[in-house]
Amino acid sequence: MKAIDLISETNILRDQLRENTAIFRQGLERHGFELLPGEHPIVPVMLYDAKVAGAFADAMLAEGIFVVAFSYPVVPQGKARIRTQMSAALSRDDLEFAIAAFGRVKKQLGV
Repeated sequence: MKAIDLISETNILRDQLRENTAIFRQGLERHGFELLPGEHPIVPVMLYDAKVAGAFADAMLAEGIFVVAFSYPVVPQGKARIRTQMSAALSRDDLEFAIAAFGRVKKQLGV
């Protein structure tokens, strides 16, 4: 009940989450990533190949960013992706750090 009370009292965190999601999506799109459409805080980055998605997740971890690679049977065959989750607690610096890491790994792996 307390969570519902908090959500009802203010839109600050919801607005921040919406803004963070938009910033993150725009940053990844600038790097040429294909994202599944939507405005929700789960941002799927489509890579289509399970091995590529796994290598991408490993390389992101080396960059200091934890992401999860999803592939078959969790998602349909040929629809492998990196699943990211936005948060209202992320700062603009956090978002820019993650966006830059995605760009570096994309270039490193030749995706």
